[in-house]
Parts: sequence; C-alpha cells; structure tokens
Amino acid sequence: MTSWFLVAIGGFFGAISRFYVGNVAKKRFATDFPTGTIAVNLLGSFLLGYLFAAPFEKGIYTFFGVGFLGAFTTFSTMSVEAIQLLFAKKFSISIIYLALTYILGILLAFLGYFIGYK
Repeated sequence: MTSWFLVAIGGFFGAISRFYVGNVAKKRFATDFPTGTIAVNLLGSFLLGYLFAAPFEKGIYTFFGVGFLGAFTTFSTMSVEAIQLLFAKKFSISIIYLALTYILGILLAFLGYFIGYK
C-alpha cells in the first residue's frame, strides 16, 4: 500500500509541475516548436537516469522515478505534437523535434546515469 501511495503523491506533484513548466516554456518561447514538452521530457530523462544509477532507497525511487517523473514526462503528448506538426506540413520542425527528443533524451539519461553512478 505504501508504494501505491508514493506513486500517487509523486504523480500528483509531477503532473502539476509538468503543467507549470509546459506553460512557462510556451509563454517564454512562443514558436511552432513544442518547447514545453521537449523541456519536461529532456529534464525527466536526465533525472530518471540519475535516479536509476544513484544509491537511493526504494521509496525515493518509487516516489520520484515512478510517480513524479512518470507524470512529469509525457510520451503521448510528444507523439500527438509530432503528428500535429506533420498535418500542418511542418515536416522539418517535426523531424527535428523527434530527433532531439530521442537523441538528446537518451544522451541525457546516460549523463544522469553516469553522474549518479558511484
């Protein structure tokens, strides 16, 4: 029961944080490029890589890794935004968006893992 509670509370704060960071990025960088989603996904990739490698207790990983970062990052929104860009015939933006998300996401997860590994 404790794990479920940690995931639920972490998810609550992760979703609110995602909403806030996404809106701040949209307002600050008014462009066709989905800055809010890529910002949360790249930050989340780095942090999850770090949490996975660092010697944290299971409860901390459950709260932050599964709950908070699970709600903070969003694969589904990234997918829909890429499709919307394709439908709007913004092919180069869509390709750059997907490439940056995947390539930088994996590199940042590795960097976080490398920093967290002891």
